[in-house]
This record gives sequence, structure tokens and C-alpha cells, in this order.
Amino acid sequence: MMRTVLGKLYKIGEVASFSGLPVKTIRYYEELGLLSPVVTRATSGYRLFDSQVLKRLDFIKRAQSLGMSLKEIQEFLEIHDRGELPCHEVKQHIHAKLQAIDRQIAALETLRSELQELLSGWKDPKSEIIDEIICPNIQSHLDENSEHC
Repeated sequence: MMRTVLGKLYKIGEVASFSGLPVKTIRYYEELGLLSPVVTRATSGYRLFDSQVLKRLDFIKRAQSLGMSLKEIQEFLEIHDRGELPCHEVKQHIHAKLQAIDRQIAALETLRSELQELLSGWKDPKSEIIDEIICPNIQSHLDENSEHC
């Protein structure tokens, strides 16, 4: 592979090749400010990245794979750019993600039980009630005399 290295700066195509990310994604991250400390512009307008960009992109990809939003990732990177490790903040976000997953699992287990209950009591409806209801197995039976929307 041929490398176009200017000093210790890499062109965006090289960064894309090394990181496995599309050029478009790297541009987007730069527009969001996620790469600001590791990118400069040449007088020609080309983006030039220092070698730290690969570590930064690796962090972004890993954090996203753990369910972090780009906004959350930006907060972590801002802490890092101030010369501090964002591990405490990352840990708090991971804890919150875990709690959210637990809530989702509980909701899915409730839904699973409800679906199993529906299937266990499933009855094939009579075709003559088509004007009254769409699928009686999943619809509540409303009193025909009551008013509804």
C-alpha cells in the first residue's frame, strides 16, 4: 500500500483505509468536532490528520458499539482534550445503559408473556362477525351500546 505522508500527517483516504471507516463518516465526525484536535487543513484545503486520529476513531467506534451516542462520545472526548481521562463519565454512562437494557428486557418479558397468553387462548373466529370486529383474539370487545370515537 502506498502512503502519502506529509510529515506525520495523513490524508483522509489513508485514514479511511487504516481505520476501516468510509471517508464520508470521517468527514461527518470532523464536522461534529469529534476530530478537531487531530485534524488540520493544508493550504490546498485538504484535511490532514495526525497519527492520533486512529486512536480517536477506534475510541469512537468502540463507544458506539457499546450504545453511546455521538453526543455522549463528544462529551468524553472534550474531557480527554482538557487533559483528563473520561473513565468516570464513561462508567456512569455504561451503568445507565445497563439499567436501560434491564428495563427493556423486563418490558420484553412482559410482552412475551402477553403474546404467549394470547396464543394459548387463541380461537378461530366465525367469519360472520367481520362487520363487528377485525380480529377478536387481540381486540377488546366493546359494548355495542357504548359510545366511542
